[in-house]
Amino acid sequence: MRIPAAIRLVHPAPAAAVTALSAILALVIAIQNGAVPVTRVLLVVLSVAGSQIATGALNDWADRHRDRNARPEKPIPASEISPAAALRVAALGIGLQLGGSLPLGALPTTLGLAALASAAAYDLGLSRTPASVIPYLVSFGLLPLWIAAGLGVPLDRVLLAVPLIAPFAAAAHLANTLRDWDADAAGGSRSLSQVLGRQASRRTALVLALGTGLAAGALALWAGRLGVTTAVLGVIGLLAVAQGARSAGALWYGILAAAVLWAAAWALSTG
Repeated sequence: MRIPAAIRLVHPAPAAAVTALSAILALVIAIQNGAVPVTRVLLVVLSVAGSQIATGALNDWADRHRDRNARPEKPIPASEISPAAALRVAALGIGLQLGGSLPLGALPTTLGLAALASAAAYDLGLSRTPASVIPYLVSFGLLPLWIAAGLGVPLDRVLLAVPLIAPFAAAAHLANTLRDWDADAAGGSRSLSQVLGRQASRRTALVLALGTGLAAGALALWAGRLGVTTAVLGVIGLLAVAQGARSAGALWYGILAAAVLWAAAWALSTG
């Protein structure tokens, strides 16, 4: 197995972004609560990273036949990695997730597996249907609860984040699918982005992502928790999303950057 191909297989940019925002959120919550052992933080991050590896590898394995024509440069159709090896990478990711979550207890393990099952449903078929956004809503909605449970802090510490995540998760889904819009259309995909159309999907993603950032900032201001650092992070995140009006790729990477920035801003503002 070629290591560079295996790295590309797991979709490194979104995997790194989700792992980074989880690490930031876990670290800030742990510092604010004071009594959370560093080992719990590391295990939470490991479990999230494992889920991202599994999700990315399974996605490329499931799409290998379509990618042969639509995305021949991807690792499996380019013969840089075999389908069997891709499944082994996915199994490794699941192993890392369980290795990180099982020592933390039943609740974080269950929440993590539920998030992974939702992502797997996306990989194995829902990504090509109008219900393609649902796994994003479920998996990202569970993420803060999974992190809080893993750290051993009350779930109500992060409950307010869940409704804010829904529109942002929908924006991330639309931005992600816009990058492969033509290839997906040629392959017969009927994802939410295909149903809405390219331009409507881009506008919707921009509105949802910017709206999420503005709503979170307004809530922090109303609660008297909009400090200088929080505000700066929030504004940089808004600018990262706004520059996504240039292209589908710019929107996708802007949303990834905003996710990390806003995770840190939200964690700081709720301490």
